Amino acid sequence: MTDAAPSTVVDLAVTQRRVVRVLAAGQVLTGVAFGATLSLGALLAADLSGQEALSGFATASVTLGAALTAIPLARLASRRGRRVALTTGNLAALVGIAAVITAATLRLFPLLLVGIALIGAGNAGTLQSRFAATDLSDPGRRGRDLATVVWATTVGGVVGPLLLAPGELVGAAIGMPRLTGAYLFSFAAQACAFALYVVALRPDPLLLAQRRDREAATVATAAPEADRPWRARFAMLAIAASHVTMASVMAMTPVHLSHIVAPGAVTLAVGVTIALHVFGMYGLSPVFGALADRWGRVAVVLLGQGLLAASLAIAALLPWSQAGVLVALVLLGLGWSAATVAGSALLTEATPLSRRPRRQGRSDTLMTACAAVGSVLAGVILGVAGYGGLALWAFVPVCAVMLGAALVRRRR
Repeated sequence: MTDAAPSTVVDLAVTQRRVVRVLAAGQVLTGVAFGATLSLGALLAADLSGQEALSGFATASVTLGAALTAIPLARLASRRGRRVALTTGNLAALVGIAAVITAATLRLFPLLLVGIALIGAGNAGTLQSRFAATDLSDPGRRGRDLATVVWATTVGGVVGPLLLAPGELVGAAIGMPRLTGAYLFSFAAQACAFALYVVALRPDPLLLAQRRDREAATVATAAPEADRPWRARFAMLAIAASHVTMASVMAMTPVHLSHIVAPGAVTLAVGVTIALHVFGMYGLSPVFGALADRWGRVAVVLLGQGLLAASLAIAALLPWSQAGVLVALVLLGLGWSAATVAGSALLTEATPLSRRPRRQGRSDTLMTACAAVGSVLAGVILGVAGYGGLALWAFVPVCAVMLGAALVRRRR
């Protein structure tokens, strides 16, 4: 009996490390796939619609697709496990990429939005990876395990936008429509991620965690997990508000850069700027995860709001400086990273395992739905008030999170 307990602990630790490695590898691949959508979606929307004011519909579509599928995928994960939910998202993204290329070929703006929405459905599955990293995690390491998976997106997220120029060369060589060549890399990366999850994500972390929870419930001395709904609601607010701030400004940056950069250098400028922005989103996530474990989740959420505020101030003051836009986008990514890592860890620890998948799905739905609305409004605001005016409007959700943090701390 004394030998069995240590053996079980070691096996669980080994399983958790393997799960985190598989999820991290999947994030690299899906990051490559999603990078092209972030960079090219607004440009394709403006090109096919003929109106820059409609460019925000690209980001709105990808976030709407994620919003509509986050809860169904979470329910699917609760019933069938993380592996089935993640691979379902991969399949939706593969269909979406094919639809985007077809839309560009036929010059069909509505089909473009449908394809981008399906890619968003794939991103909803990708977002669940960060929660999957915490299914078997020790409470003292939740922030770091979650951040490790988020960090892995750095590789794919940075490489994806940098493949724009090579993708255009490949696409032109085989006769693809303009601005679609990079989607070839996206398709290949999504297919590889699908195969990885099917083969390697075993045992399924959520199903194993649910089984252990049921076994623990049969032990009379097992303490039930506490539900802290106020902290969970604040976590959902922090995640959603930080995401809408980031998505609104980021979505309009390629369009804004097309006005301040020489025409022949737009693709390179957009690729480099978005790549560095994505590095800011994911590159330091392990640092923010460790800080969240050490300082507390709410403190790191507030750190993220400070970084977002600094980004918006620079964008408002230096909208016509390419260097200023670049610095603002890096800080924007860092602020999003701190708030999302800490907020996701807070949501997990404030929710019992039996309620986690559904509440996590609701959080992702709220996050992406708010970003969809914000992206549409961002296109309108950009046309009326310019890039600097958009940055000033983006201060509103930052202030909302700061107020929410004060209320949560008072209630505690």
